[in-house]
Amino acid sequence: MIRFVIILPLIVVTWLLLVKAVSDLKKANIDWTGVATFVGFIVLAFWLRHVTGMG
Repeated sequence: MIRFVIILPLIVVTWLLLVKAVSDLKKANIDWTGVATFVGFIVLAFWLRHVTGMG
């Protein structure tokens, strides 16, 4: 029962933060090209680490 009392508020707070983040992202003027480039570099780094075994 104590787990339920601890986990339920965490789930509710996480859900509220997620809804607020999605709402803010819809309103914001975001440079998606920059975001995609940033994510692409991170994916490329992990892929090169996987392929070469270095890093």
